[in-house]
Amino acid sequence: MERIPHSEWPEGMYPLMANVEAYIAKSGLDQKLVKLLKFRVSQINSCAYCLDMHYKEAIHIGETPQRLYSVSAWRETPYYTPKEQAALAFAETLTHLPAEEHSDHIHDELDKYFSKKEIAHLTLVIAQINTWNRLVRSFGTVPGGYQVREKAAAN
Repeated sequence: MERIPHSEWPEGMYPLMANVEAYIAKSGLDQKLVKLLKFRVSQINSCAYCLDMHYKEAIHIGETPQRLYSVSAWRETPYYTPKEQAALAFAETLTHLPAEEHSDHIHDELDKYFSKKEIAHLTLVIAQINTWNRLVRSFGTVPGGYQVREKAAAN
């Protein structure tokens, strides 16, 4: 049930979110990794609309269905690189954000594969998809009808 349709979002809210997405798209991060992280965080947050969107976008840019449907069990599979595993662990830690746990060990692993700038960008990707998940779930955006556009696929 849609509670707040897109047409009733407060003025400026969507452009603000879209500007962050545009910044992320230009960050230099591997967009397949970005889509994988967005998909995994959306799984954790049970955001059906975002799962539909990011699945379709990831497939469109060459991700495989197997890697997407298996990402919730990434620790048990052989088809995620150590770099992807470090990013997935980071995404899960930031999404769950246990107050009593320090994330130093996650940064130790990230430092092996990413620069400080890339880690900052990964953090923004994870924060942004968590924000989208919460907006979409609160607003009741109806899943299933998302269509990939060329511009969206590049994001």
